[in-house]
Amino acid sequence: MMKIAIKKTQNPTILKFEFPDFITQNENFEYKNIDEAKNSPLAQQLFYLPFVKTVYISGNFIAIEKYNIVEWADVQDAVAEQIENFIKDGGLIVLPNQNSTKKQPITVYGETTPNPASLKFVVNKGLTKTAVEFKNSDEAKSSPLAQELFKFHFVKELFITENYISVTKYDSISWDEITLELRTFIKQFIENGGIVLDENEIVNNVKQEKQQIKNFDKLNTTSQQIINILEEYVKPAVAADGGNILFDSFDETEKRVKVVLQGSCNGCPSSTFTLKNGIENMLKDMLNDKDIIVEAING
Repeated sequence: MMKIAIKKTQNPTILKFEFPDFITQNENFEYKNIDEAKNSPLAQQLFYLPFVKTVYISGNFIAIEKYNIVEWADVQDAVAEQIENFIKDGGLIVLPNQNSTKKQPITVYGETTPNPASLKFVVNKGLTKTAVEFKNSDEAKSSPLAQELFKFHFVKELFITENYISVTKYDSISWDEITLELRTFIKQFIENGGIVLDENEIVNNVKQEKQQIKNFDKLNTTSQQIINILEEYVKPAVAADGGNILFDSFDETEKRVKVVLQGSCNGCPSSTFTLKNGIENMLKDMLNDKDIIVEAING
């Protein structure tokens, strides 16, 4: 008889019931109630359990989110047995040839950055044309994905750009414990049609204004040259490391260039070395001014 493995998730209300083989073909399903589960006989049966809040079906597992009226320790074995008996008796997990929306397969993989607290999750599709950074969920109103990611207690900051999400974690947990969970969540969120970023909802705060360089024509010639150098030579390099750099200001008297570091670059142990030995030297050479100083300010 087929045996189902019970696996905990980072969310204590959600438990995964893993099958030895795949039960869907590049499809993910989420059901909030028995009416939504018309194409899944198994999900419909599970909703007769009074504590079942949401049923997810994907890949080789069924995940169930419960209401707090029970503890998983008290019911998980009975649920696993019910699923096993349902399959043994010939029950269908998902009905074939239904008119349910087939989700577009998405590839997401994790990529290390020079910052040990940050990881890039690269997606095989465009996410946004506007790079954004969020320090907390209150800042993330324009991004449903970011709002959901901040529900993970270990997520400290987020940076979203063209085709990746840079996640900065708190030090209390290791990447080995959470990488798979985050990758799976991001993949399923996007495959299920979730909105990564509503660009119409982005608030044009001061940082955003500078990032889009709307006041470029009003800047002095040196500031314009600095921006062009950062855009052409520096941004592609820091983007490869999961971060971003923004021009903030240039003081002609002090010859001081202030920049904002975002994503994995913000708080990275090697960022000071990069600023002084990379960006600062580049600006000195390309502007032919040995007195240039580069300083990072908090993003």
